[in-house]
Amino acid sequence: MSEPSMAFVQDALPVMGGAERVLEAALEIFPKTPIFTLVYHPEAFTGSIIREMPIHTSFLNKIPFFRRHHRLLLPLMPFAIEQLDVSDFDIIISFNYAVAHGVLARPDQLHLSYTHTPLRQAWQSYHPYIHSNRFRPLGWIVRMILHRFRQWDFIASRRVDQFIAPSHWIARCIWRAYRRESLVIYPPVAVDEIIACDNREEYFITVSRMEPRKRVDLIVEAFNRLKLPLVVVGEGQDYRMISQMAGPTIKLLGYQPDPIIRDWLSKARAFVYAAEEDFGIAPVEAQAAGCPIIAYGKGGVRETVVEGQTGLFYPRQDVESLVTALLRFEREREGFDLRAIRKNSERFNKQRFQRELAGLVENKWMEFSSSRIPLGFP
Repeated sequence: MSEPSMAFVQDALPVMGGAERVLEAALEIFPKTPIFTLVYHPEAFTGSIIREMPIHTSFLNKIPFFRRHHRLLLPLMPFAIEQLDVSDFDIIISFNYAVAHGVLARPDQLHLSYTHTPLRQAWQSYHPYIHSNRFRPLGWIVRMILHRFRQWDFIASRRVDQFIAPSHWIARCIWRAYRRESLVIYPPVAVDEIIACDNREEYFITVSRMEPRKRVDLIVEAFNRLKLPLVVVGEGQDYRMISQMAGPTIKLLGYQPDPIIRDWLSKARAFVYAAEEDFGIAPVEAQAAGCPIIAYGKGGVRETVVEGQTGLFYPRQDVESLVTALLRFEREREGFDLRAIRKNSERFNKQRFQRELAGLVENKWMEFSSSRIPLGFP
């Protein structure tokens, strides 16, 4: 029997981020697999294996502005993803955080969907999203768009043979949105490339995109209040606001390449996180560098951080709760063991992800191909 042909479908490829790291790891075990996506910004993938692959884009990619700002086209995305033609392949793997799972497949094709999250704005984060200042003037228009999107999204979820989730938290989100069970495969983290130093310095660190849901503003406000040293790595739409908030004990580094980030992590006193994440690669990378984690205790981070051993959780996403956690950490900091923290991160290495994904694809294809009913008349 010949090897099955395969295609990858990703919502969009505008920048390099966590979802794109997952795609890279998958390409290493399924080389030369063509990628279908709504928009593609090739300059963002210089040096990446993604740029070496055949990439097929939708009609949205013909508008240069939307290669960077594709989220503005959410009302068109369901239609656009259905125009991508993957009918020549036996296996489709969609890497989904919005619409990739809605690609159209034939009855004799196997469709697996690694779903980073059902679209947050439409499902688990709907109310915070529509009540944010950013969208308040367009309130009812945004509500109607997301209402119609949820209807399409639920229908599209029926097109998937097997959902794969990056955490048990997201498996629950998938169940809540689609009423579909998921298998959990944690994302790949490059823990083997990160070194932990015994000699730590006195600064805290956070690494995050500067966008509202990441709540970097909350972290900065807490450190302003306590006047503790904080290094902030990342850029995004909230960068100017954060830079205006930052007091004298806070250093903003903006975007930094991975080797520089790892160097800062390797010497930091602790890593601080305020987002409700699907999984959270940054806290795992910080643990690989020996950093205790101080994190908002909701979402995927509860599966990667061991309370009292590799970090601390705070219960509310507000400044008072984080300040209390920081003061607790200062009292208990000597009780954290660098090697135990590093050991915990090794559960999420890239080799484990690739082994689990390859095994799942093989098993699901064997089940699917042995049970397919011949099509057509005898």
